[in-house]
Amino acid sequence: MKLKTRSGAKKRVKITWTGKFKFGKASKRHLLSNKSSKAKGRNKYGLAASKSETTRISRVLPYAK
Repeated sequence: MKLKTRSGAKKRVKITWTGKFKFGKASKRHLLSNKSSKAKGRNKYGLAASKSETTRISRVLPYAK
């Protein structure tokens, strides 16, 4: 039986060459005038998923290897 991939997860999560999951951070779309340059700079790059998140993500992306 084929498993369905969660559409929201496949749009938000990318898989690196080494097989880790990476995704963008929140809080960088709007209301940026209230945030300091330091906070905006820290928020620039994406995050790699932790071990607990990896198990959750691999459940909703069954064919991600």
